[in-house]
Amino acid sequence: MGVGATQYERELRALLEGEREALRHYARYVAPEHRRTLDRLQRGPFLVVRAAGSHGFDLVAMRAGFAFPIEAKASAESVIRFSSASGRMTDQLEEHLEAARRGGLVVLYAYRRLGTRDGEPWRLFTPQTDHAHHGRVEYLRNHLPPIERTREGNGVLRWDNGLPLSGFLDRLFTLFDPDAGA
Repeated sequence: MGVGATQYERELRALLEGEREALRHYARYVAPEHRRTLDRLQRGPFLVVRAAGSHGFDLVAMRAGFAFPIEAKASAESVIRFSSASGRMTDQLEEHLEAARRGGLVVLYAYRRLGTRDGEPWRLFTPQTDHAHHGRVEYLRNHLPPIERTREGNGVLRWDNGLPLSGFLDRLFTLFDPDAGA
């Protein structure tokens, strides 16, 4: 993530915490049929903690019964290549995968496209893993686009291939809060 990275971490945190003003602003980017999902988020927000460190996750979002470690990235480019940071991002990806394996968690990579006017600016991905999850968490992980890998094993995020934040939240609420209603 580049200059002002913490600004976008704060933006994502405010959204996931259901802050009214952040959701109101974000709703401008969301298709009308998905805005109910933002209302559900305001009624049932996440507890989000900043977990930044040299190789740690940026955020951890928690709700009853599950948690998602999140690595936030921001770029004006449509593709983020993990190899462009001297391999540090690829090393970090491997560390994230190992931490997720140990904890039985699904890791999210949240990609904030800067300057876009084409739909939602936040897209989500998950690293491919051979670690088996179970039940609803596995179903959710299977519906997240994977972080692509180059032949050399470096990660690649293609913003166009990501799942919009509202789509992720809609699936999450359908799986974990099916009776909460829209």
